[in-house]
Amino acid sequence: MTLLLIHTGGTIGMAPGPHGLRPEPGLVEAAIAARLPEGVALKAHVFAPLRDSADIGPADWNAILDALDAHPGLPALVTHGTDTMAFTGAALSQALAGAGRRVVMCGSMQPLGQGGDAERNLDLALAAAQAPGVGVDLAFDGRLLPAAGLVKHDSHAADAFRSQPQDPGTPPARKRFALDRKFAILSLSPGLPASALGAMLDALDGAVLRVFGAGTVMNNPAILAVLRSAIAQGKRLRAVSQCEAGGLSPGAYAAGAALWEAGVENGGRETPEAALARLWLS
Repeated sequence: MTLLLIHTGGTIGMAPGPHGLRPEPGLVEAAIAARLPEGVALKAHVFAPLRDSADIGPADWNAILDALDAHPGLPALVTHGTDTMAFTGAALSQALAGAGRRVVMCGSMQPLGQGGDAERNLDLALAAAQAPGVGVDLAFDGRLLPAAGLVKHDSHAADAFRSQPQDPGTPPARKRFALDRKFAILSLSPGLPASALGAMLDALDGAVLRVFGAGTVMNNPAILAVLRSAIAQGKRLRAVSQCEAGGLSPGAYAAGAALWEAGVENGGRETPEAALARLWLS
């Protein structure tokens, strides 16, 4: 058996330096090699330079997918920083839907060799990657979490992640992320100027709108006019709830009717990260 490692960077592969934690080349590869049982080989694809996950984006998601395609059939372990783990988890889950690949993501809140969570997470990830199964999961704090609906809910704790159930949706029209398309996540908030929302949408091809509760929006004619104008220009707007769980219920509240009448898409139970990936793949 051969295991594919795609090492993107992140805290798990860092070591103390004179100015704080810095990427340590070879650290993750050595830790994995020392843990592999006899008869299991390691094939490593290492990003150069290693990324802080704050810098991970669609081009990197495509690079991960390219590395997977270059090694068909191999179970894969993707090491990644935690800050944008939820975005990459959603992106890979959707792009690989129906592909029959086994991908296990892994990261940590503390680096390898520091007596923290890295070794424990890596041991779980390696066991999961070598076990039968398909799909994309995150190995973290003793649990395997479906990567499609990851939420980083704590910036410091070892159990930093949860996973919210995601509806399957339609298979993506694309298998790669179009780098010439511009999307973002925008949050509605009380007092938001319509001019500010309009300026943001003018710079985008579409957006995920984080709306209130089960799907409501302020009764502000100027805000609603901005949304209608954006959709009339061909921009895709996909609504998700600002609540972590529960999702949207179109029709439940009159205060949400204007969203759907304007043509805003219902993201249902999608996390903002999942909705953003869906826009890029459609």
